[in-house]
Amino acid sequence: MTPRGRILIIDDDKLVRWSLVQRLSSEQYETVEATSCAEAQEALRKRVVDLILLDYKLPDGTGLDVLTELVRTKVEIPVIMMTAYSDVDKAVEAMKLGAYDYIPKPFDLDAVILEIEKALENRNLKREIKFIRTKQKETWDLSRIVGDSPKMLDLFETIKKIALSSTTTVLLLGESGTGKGMVARAIHYTSKRASKAFMNITCSAMPETLLETELMGHEAGAYTDAKTQKKGLFELADQGTVFLDEIGDISPTLQVKLLGLLEDKCFKRVGGTIDIDVDVRIITATNANLEEQVRQNKFREDLYYRLKIIPIELPPLRERDSDVLLLAKTFIEHFNAEFNRSVSGLNEEASRMCLQYTWPGNVRELRNVLERAILLGNTDQILPEDLPREIREGRPWDLRQGENGWVLPEDGLDFEELEKDLVRQSLERAQGNQTRAAQLLGMNRDQIRYRIEKFGLAKGNISHKADNSP
Repeated sequence: MTPRGRILIIDDDKLVRWSLVQRLSSEQYETVEATSCAEAQEALRKRVVDLILLDYKLPDGTGLDVLTELVRTKVEIPVIMMTAYSDVDKAVEAMKLGAYDYIPKPFDLDAVILEIEKALENRNLKREIKFIRTKQKETWDLSRIVGDSPKMLDLFETIKKIALSSTTTVLLLGESGTGKGMVARAIHYTSKRASKAFMNITCSAMPETLLETELMGHEAGAYTDAKTQKKGLFELADQGTVFLDEIGDISPTLQVKLLGLLEDKCFKRVGGTIDIDVDVRIITATNANLEEQVRQNKFREDLYYRLKIIPIELPPLRERDSDVLLLAKTFIEHFNAEFNRSVSGLNEEASRMCLQYTWPGNVRELRNVLERAILLGNTDQILPEDLPREIREGRPWDLRQGENGWVLPEDGLDFEELEKDLVRQSLERAQGNQTRAAQLLGMNRDQIRYRIEKFGLAKGNISHKADNSP
């Protein structure tokens, strides 16, 4: 049977070691023994262990000497101190050095086993968190943003400079689909905050009261359904980053509270009276004209200037057309892997069409077009017939509003395709929330559900991740 783990027992008392070995062996643990600091160091050089049971008093030193050496060599092994009642203060000192916990002698073997299981579970959890954060850093690293146009190269340099300061507030501006979400993550994972949490929320996707609770948390009894205390995103992201997308949609009340957080670095939970100090970088994003909202008294001027300490304008895809084919290559490789396809790329005519198109939906639109082409195509290249009509004809939907309402383009349009595209965009902006998507289109939920079924826009077919593209 495979051992549950290998445990190093460091104690000069033979009876203690024997008792522990017998019990640990019966629990399917492998054991290694040492009677001194020197033997412990030798054992650690020869064997990989999962946990250390460490006595405080040893013939050639103390358990603190062993712990200090582990810290110096950056060996991450959970340590449980075993100490007499008279040396409990030393055990507390050991915990400050990094020991997981301590057990006073004489100890109960059942309690020792329970403590070992908790320590190993804690170690496994830390490893999983470290692995996940490493993968997140790799996924959202600056190198994952695709582009070599002059505007994108300038953007990369700006992100690198911002990353040097871990506190500066950033406002991301740009059209929908330009990749504000991905830039926000790149800033976080390039900075010193990368090992801490990245929390994001779309402010337009939920009502004011719920948004405040999500951000600030609430105390038990703050309102009818608040049975227990809840921590908000600001508290959970302490020492990390909070990304607030569509910041222009927050209510005046929440604007005041956000301003207070930015100025005082603290906030109160909903229904709370105690200030909670937090250290977070706040990144906000919008495709709205905040200056115009300030002029119309819809957005606080003091908050606007507090948010735009460093404003970054993300260029639309039509202003970085040299990146279109580079982005297309990246997306094709991604969807080939996802759908188990082997599409080599766009053929010459399809490439020409993509370069001539103005991409009003920006990178998100390009990604969605290629996803559909690869999923539905039957050849080893993407051909013109695999592209939507507006791209083949070299124009987006040319709708504009005149004095008497929306003006129909002179050469007409495919109304059903337009309707489908608007429903798709509303679902993407609402991150799949049908109620919010219906509100964006002036519909009720039943009306948008009918169109979702009609056009086959089920949740799995909507690319919610698209805004994280470069």
